[in-house]
Amino acid sequence: MYILSTLIFLFMNEKVKFELEFPIQASPQLLYQYLSTPSGMSEWFSDNVNSRGELYTFIWDGSEEQAKLLSKKNGERIKFRWLVDEEDGNPYFFEIRIQVDEITKDVSLIVTDYAEEDEIDESKMLWTNQISDLKQVLGSA
Repeated sequence: MYILSTLIFLFMNEKVKFELEFPIQASPQLLYQYLSTPSGMSEWFSDNVNSRGELYTFIWDGSEEQAKLLSKKNGERIKFRWLVDEEDGNPYFFEIRIQVDEITKDVSLIVTDYAEEDEIDESKMLWTNQISDLKQVLGSA
Protein backbone atom coordinates (compact mmCIF):
# COMPACT_ATOMS: atom_id res chain seq x y z
CA MET A 1 0.00 0.00 0.00
CA TYR A 2 2.84 2.40 0.85
CA ILE A 3 4.44 1.96 -2.59
CA LEU A 4 1.11 2.51 -4.33
CA SER A 5 0.38 5.71 -2.39
CA THR A 6 3.93 6.95 -3.09
CA LEU A 7 3.49 6.30 -6.82
CA ILE A 8 0.13 8.10 -6.83
CA PHE A 9 1.74 11.05 -5.01
CA LEU A 10 4.61 11.18 -7.50
CA PHE A 11 2.24 10.94 -10.46
CA MET A 12 0.00 13.68 -9.10
CA ASN A 13 2.95 16.04 -8.65
CA GLU A 14 4.49 15.41 -12.04
CA LYS A 15 4.91 18.53 -14.11
CA VAL A 16 4.09 18.92 -17.78
CA LYS A 17 6.53 20.42 -20.28
CA PHE A 18 5.32 23.34 -22.40
CA GLU A 19 6.85 25.69 -24.95
CA LEU A 20 5.95 29.23 -25.93
CA GLU A 21 7.18 31.27 -28.89
CA PHE A 22 7.43 35.06 -28.81
CA PRO A 23 8.35 37.10 -31.90
CA ILE A 24 10.69 39.87 -30.82
CA GLN A 25 12.29 42.76 -32.68
CA ALA A 26 15.86 42.83 -31.40
CA SER A 27 19.24 41.60 -32.49
CA PRO A 28 20.17 38.17 -31.11
CA GLN A 29 23.37 39.59 -29.61
CA LEU A 30 21.55 42.31 -27.65
CA LEU A 31 18.80 39.89 -26.64
CA TYR A 32 21.34 37.40 -25.30
CA GLN A 33 22.77 40.05 -22.95
CA TYR A 34 19.33 40.43 -21.37
CA LEU A 35 18.94 36.65 -21.04
CA SER A 36 22.36 35.67 -19.77
CA THR A 37 23.62 38.36 -17.39
CA PRO A 38 22.38 39.18 -13.89
CA SER A 39 22.14 42.89 -14.77
CA GLY A 40 20.20 42.12 -17.96
CA MET A 41 17.81 39.74 -16.20
CA SER A 42 17.25 42.31 -13.44
CA GLU A 43 15.76 44.57 -16.11
CA TRP A 44 12.84 42.26 -16.90
CA PHE A 45 12.87 38.83 -15.22
CA SER A 46 12.98 39.70 -11.53
CA ASP A 47 13.60 42.67 -9.26
CA ASN A 48 17.22 41.68 -8.75
CA VAL A 49 19.52 38.86 -9.84
CA ASN A 50 22.80 37.84 -8.24
CA SER A 51 25.13 35.10 -9.37
CA ARG A 52 28.01 33.17 -7.91
CA GLY A 53 29.40 30.86 -10.54
CA GLU A 54 26.56 28.65 -11.72
CA LEU A 55 24.23 29.58 -8.81
CA TYR A 56 21.78 32.41 -9.53
CA THR A 57 19.55 34.09 -6.95
CA PHE A 58 16.37 35.71 -8.27
CA ILE A 59 14.61 38.21 -6.02
CA TRP A 60 10.94 39.22 -6.32
CA ASP A 61 9.25 41.49 -3.77
CA GLY A 62 11.70 40.43 -1.08
CA SER A 63 11.43 36.68 -1.66
CA GLU A 64 14.30 34.72 -3.17
CA GLU A 65 14.49 31.69 -5.43
CA GLN A 66 17.74 30.07 -6.44
CA ALA A 67 18.51 28.32 -9.71
CA LYS A 68 21.48 26.45 -11.07
CA LEU A 69 22.78 27.41 -14.50
CA LEU A 70 22.69 24.14 -16.45
CA SER A 71 24.04 25.40 -19.76
CA LYS A 72 24.33 28.37 -22.01
CA LYS A 73 25.45 28.90 -25.57
CA ASN A 74 26.61 32.36 -26.50
CA GLY A 75 24.02 34.17 -28.58
CA GLU A 76 21.62 31.21 -28.59
CA ARG A 77 20.23 29.94 -25.28
CA ILE A 78 20.37 29.73 -21.50
CA LYS A 79 19.01 26.93 -19.32
CA PHE A 80 18.35 26.85 -15.55
CA ARG A 81 17.01 24.41 -12.96
CA TRP A 82 15.40 25.72 -9.77
CA LEU A 83 17.43 24.58 -6.78
CA VAL A 84 14.29 23.06 -5.20
CA ASP A 85 13.99 20.76 -8.23
CA GLU A 86 17.74 20.09 -8.19
CA GLU A 87 17.64 19.02 -4.52
CA ASP A 88 14.57 16.83 -5.10
CA GLY A 89 16.23 15.15 -8.08
CA ASN A 90 13.60 16.43 -10.50
CA PRO A 91 14.57 16.80 -14.17
CA TYR A 92 12.59 20.03 -14.65
CA PHE A 93 14.25 23.13 -16.10
CA PHE A 94 13.45 26.34 -17.87
CA GLU A 95 15.21 27.38 -21.03
CA ILE A 96 15.09 30.49 -23.19
CA ARG A 97 16.31 30.07 -26.77
CA ILE A 98 16.85 32.70 -29.42
CA GLN A 99 15.63 31.47 -32.79
CA VAL A 100 16.40 33.28 -36.04
CA ASP A 101 14.51 32.38 -39.19
CA GLU A 102 17.10 31.62 -41.87
CA ILE A 103 15.09 33.21 -44.67
CA THR A 104 13.31 36.20 -43.11
CA LYS A 105 15.84 36.79 -40.29
CA ASP A 106 12.86 37.22 -37.92
CA VAL A 107 13.86 36.70 -34.29
CA SER A 108 11.80 34.74 -31.77
CA LEU A 109 12.28 33.66 -28.19
CA ILE A 110 11.35 30.06 -27.43
CA VAL A 111 10.60 29.46 -23.74
CA THR A 112 10.53 25.90 -22.45
CA ASP A 113 9.26 25.34 -18.92
CA TYR A 114 7.37 22.85 -16.75
CA ALA A 115 4.27 23.31 -14.61
CA GLU A 116 1.74 21.16 -12.86
CA GLU A 117 -1.17 20.47 -15.18
CA ASP A 118 -3.59 22.74 -13.33
CA GLU A 119 -1.05 25.60 -13.36
CA ILE A 120 -0.04 25.59 -17.04
CA ASP A 121 -2.27 28.51 -18.05
CA GLU A 122 -1.00 30.56 -15.11
CA SER A 123 2.61 29.75 -15.99
CA LYS A 124 2.06 30.66 -19.64
CA MET A 125 0.53 33.97 -18.58
CA LEU A 126 3.49 34.66 -16.29
CA TRP A 127 5.94 34.07 -19.16
CA THR A 128 3.84 36.22 -21.49
CA ASN A 129 4.01 39.06 -18.96
CA GLN A 130 7.75 38.58 -18.40
CA ILE A 131 8.51 38.63 -22.13
CA SER A 132 6.27 41.69 -22.51
CA ASP A 133 8.44 43.42 -19.89
CA LEU A 134 11.54 42.38 -21.85
CA LYS A 135 10.09 43.81 -25.06
CA GLN A 136 9.42 47.12 -23.30
CA VAL A 137 12.99 47.26 -22.00
CA LEU A 138 14.26 46.57 -25.53
CA GLY A 139 11.90 49.12 -27.06
CA SER A 140 10.34 46.43 -29.24
CA ALA A 141 6.89 46.36 -27.63
